[in-house]
Amino acid sequence: MAKRDLVFRIGGAAGDGVSSTAESFAKISARSGLHTWTYSSYQSVIRGGHVWTQIRGGLDPVLSHGVDPDVVVCLNQQTMDVHQGQVSEGGAIVYDTDGTKPDPTKVREKVRLLGIPLRKKAQSLSPNALMRNTVALGAAVRLFDLDFRHVESAFKDIWGDKKPEIVQQNIRAAKLGGDAVVEMGGSLNYGLPYPNEPKYLMTGNEAICLGALAAGVKFLAQYPMTPASSILHWMASHGPPHGVVVKQVEDELAAMNMAVGAGFAGVRSMTATSGGGFSLMVEEIGQAGMTETPLVAILVQRSGPSTGLPTKTEQGDLNLALGAGQGDWPRAILAPRNPEECFRLTAQAFNLAEIYQTPIIVISDLYLGEGYRTVEKPDFNVPIVRGMSAANGAEVKDFKRYRLTESGVSPRAIPGMKGYQFVAATDEHMENSELISDVLAGIPEYVTERNRMHEKRMRKLEGLRKDTPPPELWGPEDADLTLIHWGSTWGAAHEAIQNVEGRGIRVNSLEFPTLFPFHTDATLALLKDVKQSLAIEGNYTGQFTRLLRSETGYKPDHFFGKYDGEPFTWRDIADKILEVVA
Repeated sequence: MAKRDLVFRIGGAAGDGVSSTAESFAKISARSGLHTWTYSSYQSVIRGGHVWTQIRGGLDPVLSHGVDPDVVVCLNQQTMDVHQGQVSEGGAIVYDTDGTKPDPTKVREKVRLLGIPLRKKAQSLSPNALMRNTVALGAAVRLFDLDFRHVESAFKDIWGDKKPEIVQQNIRAAKLGGDAVVEMGGSLNYGLPYPNEPKYLMTGNEAICLGALAAGVKFLAQYPMTPASSILHWMASHGPPHGVVVKQVEDELAAMNMAVGAGFAGVRSMTATSGGGFSLMVEEIGQAGMTETPLVAILVQRSGPSTGLPTKTEQGDLNLALGAGQGDWPRAILAPRNPEECFRLTAQAFNLAEIYQTPIIVISDLYLGEGYRTVEKPDFNVPIVRGMSAANGAEVKDFKRYRLTESGVSPRAIPGMKGYQFVAATDEHMENSELISDVLAGIPEYVTERNRMHEKRMRKLEGLRKDTPPPELWGPEDADLTLIHWGSTWGAAHEAIQNVEGRGIRVNSLEFPTLFPFHTDATLALLKDVKQSLAIEGNYTGQFTRLLRSETGYKPDHFFGKYDGEPFTWRDIADKILEVVA
């Protein structure tokens, strides 16, 4: 079978410029017309520590960052020691002859060892030793027979706001790398027919930002925390021209309190963080649940508990999102599977937050949030639904902010609406917002009031269930095995299914873009024909698997948890499928 994709990996030490070089290659791949997917493995230090990034480009849609690379660029000896044995047969290792040496006994057959004096070639153009990465990038471009005009385009995009001579120096450096490959035997001759029609390339976090802008967000308060920090960075650069106020605050408590305040004031408001920051936010998000204040909270997961592995991925915060804020209050938890859903579900979250006057949580993870993917152009024509307002007919004289309704949604007044006065405290209250917690709690008639008000809020869950996306079944209905999963595991699961299908094993996939409120009836309808099941999660205890069982009584036949900080690969899942069906 003719080769339909390429896999490129570059590694070095933090501070060596691995990330920017990889981003350049991703742009080159997407501008060559390839479907592109990236994964970056990095440390939580500014300098030092082993980091690497992998980029996969395919003529057909790709569903993961792939496994064994075709070309690896080794910027130091540690990268060589870790990765040299993983290069595919017929591939190549590009390394700097100044201080890096391969072990031919550890590489696969027909792997070309291309030692190039990267640093010396770079310093022939500029004292900047980091340009050795650009020399190596040019070598990779030549090995894959990519069109060099995309290199120039990517460099102009990355360094266009700097001096033009920097762009030209890097173009010359890349050409030195390409020329070196020609002198050492030329390309890998994969023969991929590149379409050269550029594709949109974005991360999950960027898609979240675009979805928020399309939905009319006007306020973001955030404290930077990996892997959610790029939401703050992107919005700070691009939000203000669209009327978004962006505040980098002193901690996550301030971020959530400001987001609640902005939502209460009537603007579409959001905050974003990871698990440790969200842990600090739980009291404040409960405040919004009690005061029935709309806002959107983005939770981009990393490995825990506590600081955990701050630059690694996991799906370990579902229990945290389900239990955030003491007591019961209505919320929705949406779990996008890819950047397109990051865009759509974030935009939908803002509508849900205002319609149901409650916080909505969008839960992602490092693998999805920081990884680049090629996507279709988003549709920015997002309907904006504000929900029930006191201005829609409630009389000032009998205005009850927390009026009991069948839907649980009450007329909302915004500060500045003349005459619509109410109290928005965190205590329990009556329809007219008068508090019952101080001196009235425990008196029989107010015990009843507490029940009525609490039940009113919780009735919103039924509406949220109807308005959030239900579970989906992908693949053949008569499958021998059903994978059950959520979030970023989607791509690797689909690719694994396609892989084992070639071996005569029929597998399908049950996926949950909404984690809460749980779509019990729809899930049971999809489960009734399942012959055997395998639940897959990026955590140890099977947090979603437990939720599934508690809501439906269904216990998956097998469980595959991954908690080492690395994302699932299609090979991980395919191997587990083979183990289960055997």
